[in-house]
Amino acid sequence: MDNDSSIAQIAAILREEAARLGPGARLPSSREIMRRHNVSPVTVSRAIGQLAAEGRVVTKPGSGAFVARHQRPVTGREAADLSWQTVALGDRVVDEGPVAALLAGAPDGAVPLTGGYLHPGLRPDRHLAAAAARAVRRPGAWDKPPLTGLSELRRWFAGQTGGDVTAADVLIVSGGQAALTHAFRALAAPGTPVLVETPTYPGALAAAKAAGLRATAVPMDVDGVRPELLAEAFAVTGARVFLCQPTLHNPTGATLPLDRRRQVLQVARAAGAFVIEDDYAHYLTEQPPPTLASMDEHGTVVHVRSLTKILSPSVRVAAVIARGPAAHRLRAGQLVESFFVARPLQETALELVGSAAWRRHLAAVHAEIRLRRDALAAALATHLPAGAELHLLPAGGMHLWLRLPADLDEGALVEAARRNGVLVSPGRMYYPSEPPGPRLRLTHIAAAHLAELTEGVRRLGRAFAEIG
Repeated sequence: MDNDSSIAQIAAILREEAARLGPGARLPSSREIMRRHNVSPVTVSRAIGQLAAEGRVVTKPGSGAFVARHQRPVTGREAADLSWQTVALGDRVVDEGPVAALLAGAPDGAVPLTGGYLHPGLRPDRHLAAAAARAVRRPGAWDKPPLTGLSELRRWFAGQTGGDVTAADVLIVSGGQAALTHAFRALAAPGTPVLVETPTYPGALAAAKAAGLRATAVPMDVDGVRPELLAEAFAVTGARVFLCQPTLHNPTGATLPLDRRRQVLQVARAAGAFVIEDDYAHYLTEQPPPTLASMDEHGTVVHVRSLTKILSPSVRVAAVIARGPAAHRLRAGQLVESFFVARPLQETALELVGSAAWRRHLAAVHAEIRLRRDALAAALATHLPAGAELHLLPAGGMHLWLRLPADLDEGALVEAARRNGVLVSPGRMYYPSEPPGPRLRLTHIAAAHLAELTEGVRRLGRAFAEIG
């Protein structure tokens, strides 16, 4: 039962175990604690959270909970008892773990084969600084912007999306993650299902869960989501929203062919459903295919496009493109939740994408992606055992998706990799339900250079040998 007494009991047991194990030691996994004491995941999570609040343990997403090396000093007074909040907050949980893991920085000396942003050496920081300097000198740069975004910026996003999309269809929001959150809340009622590709982006799964939606998996192959199974999923679940990444899908790298794009639109149209098109990788390939939004004639597609991946984590500027009542609800949702995106940031983005530096930056990143993708694939072929296979070699993007031998312990491999100084993303976090087997997502764009990529794969190879 998830109540104060059971949480307190588990917390007390873990305090004793932490004292016995000593600083830096890893506590038993949540699954092991649940098995030993016959308690729920919520009870375990809250007990560990209580110890973390006391400064006794440190949680590391994807790795577990560890006894803190430096305990909080005793102040002479008893710590405040905040356990009452567990009753007031109820059982709803916002699971930030997968997103926190993706955003976490690499420790000194570790090679990051994780993450979703350009290495600082690849970012156009100098050009961004120049664009920002020009932007803040614009008349009215610090005024309240139009609530849907600067008209020039909306017009630019519309032109980039293609088809008959106009500036009136575009809403500027604070980054792609915010765009997904707005879309989920606007298009689906809490408690209803939402269809997602499997595997899929963990941040989308977290946003859907936070919106009270039930993510239901739709299988993929090397060409992306399978339209016949999408139709079946709509029929079985009654869902009215499907989230997809048709270009350079995260994590598999699959890109939907043109005929499948048409089929997906037809299936969604027949189901009376929306398609959220997360076009996060549009600028991470030299020749992106036509967007679903450019092919949409019925207001089926809600298109999401961000500048964050191609520029910088702090350029939180994205567009949500929609028509009809859905567009009105999206705009109303943003207005109620956050008013608008800061005008200086919008002005900076507009300055940069309108300059020659934008085109040069795109060309440089595309060339670097080709080099890094091929170097990572070659290193994997050289240093990993034969049972580890690439899903496919994508035509761009930041990631490679690796299938592991069926009998391999994915969690043990991720932990062994960490001990050997390389960070990788466990495949389990990309699945809304049980994964079909062990997987890893490997990122090539966060490392400093090609030599570091190769070194990271060597360390991963040592981790394989340790647990093999």
